[in-house]
Amino acid sequence: MAEIRNYTMNFGPQHPAAHGVLRLVLELDGEVIERADPHIGLLHRATEKLAETKPYNQSIPYMDRLDYVSMMANEHAYVMALEKLLKVEVPIRAQYIRVMFDELTRILNHLLWLGAHALDIGAMTVFLYAFREREDLMDAYEAVSGARMHATYYRVGGVYRDLPDSMPRYSVSRWHDDKDVARMNANREGSLLDFLADFCRRFPGYVDDYETLLTDNRIWKQRTVGIGVVSPERALQLGFTGPMLRGSGIEWDLRKKQPYEVYDRLDFDIPVGVHGDCYDRYLVRVEEMRQSNRIVAQCIDWLRKNPGPVIADDHKFVPPSREEMKADMEALIHHFKLFTEGYSVPVGEAYAAVEHPKGEFGIYLVSDGANKPFRVKIRAPGFAHLSALDEMSRGHMIADVVAIIGTQDIVFGEVDR
Repeated sequence: MAEIRNYTMNFGPQHPAAHGVLRLVLELDGEVIERADPHIGLLHRATEKLAETKPYNQSIPYMDRLDYVSMMANEHAYVMALEKLLKVEVPIRAQYIRVMFDELTRILNHLLWLGAHALDIGAMTVFLYAFREREDLMDAYEAVSGARMHATYYRVGGVYRDLPDSMPRYSVSRWHDDKDVARMNANREGSLLDFLADFCRRFPGYVDDYETLLTDNRIWKQRTVGIGVVSPERALQLGFTGPMLRGSGIEWDLRKKQPYEVYDRLDFDIPVGVHGDCYDRYLVRVEEMRQSNRIVAQCIDWLRKNPGPVIADDHKFVPPSREEMKADMEALIHHFKLFTEGYSVPVGEAYAAVEHPKGEFGIYLVSDGANKPFRVKIRAPGFAHLSALDEMSRGHMIADVVAIIGTQDIVFGEVDR
C-alpha cells in the first residue's frame, strides 16, 4: 500500500512553544508545512467592550493585562489618547519618567522574549540569565507602584507619584546571613535612580553574555538563519511594525518618526536587519536592549537635576493628595466625584500610538461626551504578526514553526483581547 503522507496536526494550545493559548492547525506533507491556520480566541476577555462600560480611569488597569509582558507601554497609549481628548498638559518631569519606564519595559519584554525564544529552540542557560536581570527591573516597578507586574502607574496628566527615595531591601533570614544580605543590598542603599543607574552600568555586560552564548553559536544560527524570511515590501503589506518590520530592513520607529513625550530630546539609534529572517530579528532586539539602556541612562541624568511636579494640577481629572482630601471639603468632593462617576470627556475621537516593545500599539477612543467611552479600539501589534504566520512557515519543517512563533514575540492577551 502507498503511504499516505498528507495529514493535519494540532500544534498547541498545550504545546510548551505555543506560548499559552495558540492553537495552530498544521497541514503537513510529511514533515513539511503546507498550511498553518492559527485558531485564536482562547484568551478572549472582551477588553474593548468592558472598557466601554466603565469610567475612563477604571480602564487603565485593563491595559496592563493586555500584553502582560509590556505593562506600562500599554497604559501609556491609553492615557495619551485620553490626554488628547481632554487637552491635558503633562509636566515635563512626568514625561521623562514615562519615557524611562517605557524603555525599562522594553528591556523587560525583550529579556522574556530572548529567554523564552531560546528555550523553545533548545538553549536553556539564556532563560536563567535573562530572568536574573528581570528581577531587578521588577523591583523598580514595585518601588514606584507597589505591584511587580500590573503597575497602573501612568495616570491621565502624568504618573501616580514621584520616584521613591529608597529601595526595598533584603533582610537576614535562615537562607541569607549578614554577609549575604550586605552584598545583596549593596546597590539598594540609595534612591530608585541610584539603583537604576547601577543597573544601567551593569547591563551592557549582561547583554554581552547573552551574545556570547547565542550570536555566533552554530546551533542557534542553524535554527534561525534563513527561517521565516519576510521581504521589506511584504513586511509593509502585512502590517508589520516594531522589530518584525525593522528586522526586514525598514527603519520605522515611532520614537523617531512621530516623536511623543520627550523622545526628540534623547540620543539613540534604530537598529535594522538585512535579511528579514529570525536571526536578524534576534539581532535587532538585542541591539534594542542596548539602545534602551542608553535612553534610561539619559533620563536618569535629567531626572536627578530637575525636580518638579509629576502630575497635572487639575482636580477635575487628577485626585487631590490624601492630606488635602482630609483637610479640605472642596478636595473631598473632587475625590469622591472622581472615584464614583469619573469625568466626562468632550465629544470627539483620538488615536494615540506608542512604539511598544512588539511594534505599534495604538488606542482609538471615541467619546460621546459621557463619563465612559462610546468606543474603544485596541491596535495590537501581535495580531498583525500572527496573521502572517501561515505565510512565514510554508515550506518549513515543524521544528521551524517553533522558531517562527518565538521570533514573532506574540502575547495572547493583546491578540485575543
